[in-house]
Amino acid sequence: MFKIVAYGVRKNEVPYFKKLNKYNYDLKLESDLLTHDNIDTAKGADAVLLRANCKADAVNLAKLNEWGIKYIFTRTVGYNHIDLKAAAKYDMKVARVPAYSPYAVAELAMTLGMMLFRHTNLAANETNQGDFRVRSSMFAREIHSGTVGIIGTGRIGATEAKLYHGMGTTVLGYDPYPSDFAKQFVTFVSQDELLQKSDIVSIHTPYFPGKNDQMINAEFLNKMKDGAILVNTARTQLADYPAIIAAIKSGKLAGFATDVLPNETAVLGHKFDGEITDPLAKQLQELYPKVLMTPHIGSYTSPALTDMIRISYENFHQVLKTGHTNNDVKLS
Repeated sequence: MFKIVAYGVRKNEVPYFKKLNKYNYDLKLESDLLTHDNIDTAKGADAVLLRANCKADAVNLAKLNEWGIKYIFTRTVGYNHIDLKAAAKYDMKVARVPAYSPYAVAELAMTLGMMLFRHTNLAANETNQGDFRVRSSMFAREIHSGTVGIIGTGRIGATEAKLYHGMGTTVLGYDPYPSDFAKQFVTFVSQDELLQKSDIVSIHTPYFPGKNDQMINAEFLNKMKDGAILVNTARTQLADYPAIIAAIKSGKLAGFATDVLPNETAVLGHKFDGEITDPLAKQLQELYPKVLMTPHIGSYTSPALTDMIRISYENFHQVLKTGHTNNDVKLS
């Protein structure tokens, strides 16, 4: 029986892994992410199934190769946690999940943007502390008369645009390759025009290492409308956090929301009883309620999880039957 070790499996995800296992794989479900310290848990397996922030670097891949493990699959869209050069060296197969329910991230991005736009995070925090006064800082506009800019209008970005469009909002978009689906809800403009006109800017751009690292930098922020809100539910590598922090402190940005965090491996999954140890995450925390952080929960919904596991199982089924999958990752 084909044995798969899946890493980063939360307790509430276990029933999904079991229910969707129509090919009767021999499953070993590990709650921890794959690290150098727990790599021995993969011994005896035929394949590993990873999630974001698992460490599939050259060191771990060398050990997996030594144990005869040739299938390094991930149940995520991104695969930058896998060393593709090392995988090629050991003639491994790498596959991913190219898409899952687009509503998962789109709804979160819209929710975060609206919390900052309508100051509901501020109001809820104040009342939670027993302060029921209505402050001038809670005064807001209405989003149907505002403008939202979506940078990256793939399935997720276009779905967020659809949600905002349904509220009567003017939605601007920037994407080098706009889809016909997105064109139903988005007016496409240059990125500079989008930044100048948008009250909320939401990022859904794929991360291309060495090409768009820290695209959200000081120059980008200076082009934004004064008092605008920035939402990043895409990739942490796209953001220059010191520049964003400076823009919040100066008042250039009225708010920043992020579901992706600096130095995620040192932050995600941890409960800090004292101060957050990562300096950038700590600085962001100190700017609450102008800054909202969520612990990478964009895809943490039942439909998205179902898609991730189902497609991963199909990837394994395909590779065992044909030697390849529809979702192979090209190795360097």
